[in-house]
Amino acid sequence: MSSASPPMANQTDAELERPAFGAIVESLPDPVLVIAAREAENLADRRVIYANPAARELLRIQGEGTTLVSAIRHPRVLEAVDESLFGEVSGEAAYETGGAQDRFWRVRTRPLDRALDGAHLALMVLRDETDSRRNERMRADFLANASHELRTPLASLTGFIETLRGHAKDDALARERFLGVMAAQAGRMARLIDDLMSLSRIELNEHIAPEGRVDLVLAVLDVIDALTPLAAERGVTLSTRLAARGSAMIVGDRDQILQVAQNLIDNAVKYSPNNGVVEIELTAGLTADEAITPTRQGGARLSLLSPDLVGGERFVMLRCADAGPGIAREYLPRLSERFYRVEGQKSGERLGTGLGLAIVKHITNRHRGGLAIESVEGQGTTFTAYFPRLL
Repeated sequence: MSSASPPMANQTDAELERPAFGAIVESLPDPVLVIAAREAENLADRRVIYANPAARELLRIQGEGTTLVSAIRHPRVLEAVDESLFGEVSGEAAYETGGAQDRFWRVRTRPLDRALDGAHLALMVLRDETDSRRNERMRADFLANASHELRTPLASLTGFIETLRGHAKDDALARERFLGVMAAQAGRMARLIDDLMSLSRIELNEHIAPEGRVDLVLAVLDVIDALTPLAAERGVTLSTRLAARGSAMIVGDRDQILQVAQNLIDNAVKYSPNNGVVEIELTAGLTADEAITPTRQGGARLSLLSPDLVGGERFVMLRCADAGPGIAREYLPRLSERFYRVEGQKSGERLGTGLGLAIVKHITNRHRGGLAIESVEGQGTTFTAYFPRLL
């Protein structure tokens, strides 16, 4: 019976344990291809002689010998490949792919030694930069929006200060009225800065799971106690239907859970008509589907955030419903974007910072929860946040 061949005398233990390079490339998450070509003038001559699984899936390559132009038609990418094939220099290009979601790819090419049959060879590697590009756009949009939101009250303050220094400095009535407006604008700036700082802190720790225990019933009761005077000033009644204390325990950061409840209830009060009623419901032990069961006949519905479900998991649901103007269906997908406010609701006494629902969404996401909205124009809006119940 034959035995396994002994290792070569000059092989080290590290070399014996080293995995095959082919297996390493096959397992890479980035698409990797080797391109071969003979004739620089013939575009159809560029053929894929190797593609790892990631490249085959992305570019729908059926097998070796596929022409490169049938997989990628972007001119700059093809130029980068030619630079490496026939110019023997490294190339780089960027391109976007369409589909359900646009993806941004960075392509890098490198020349390789000639094949045994004399064909030119080039290595091509694609890197998915969709997330980094999206983050860049978000940062740019965030800075532009924040600057705009701060510039408006600042310009107002500057204008009134100049007026008070000029012809209105001796007009007591005008001075009192202008100072009131200035105080309101300064308050708006302060709220915006507070919300920006709060959102920044939330996003910074969003990937860190909370560790505390929160009775959602007690948290909601604290918020209701704080908002009842404000609701009374607006002639709004808070109607509650809450689970028993101790039955709605969740793992969470209590301060952040209070922010969720306060933003949702405060929003409902803000958009309720005079003598209106805000309904606040808290129910424990629901499935995710039960938590987002429709409550408004013929309303537009959208899930703004869906949790990753674990088998048999139960949730605690907080639902806030108002009888305000409602929101048209086309506006629902953007409600949790930073600074977004529905057309027609960007001025007047309801003016906010446009960050409240973004804060709610990020906090809910950190707590592995879900967020949904229902609305009927002219009848009102319902927001539902739900969190995994602590068993």
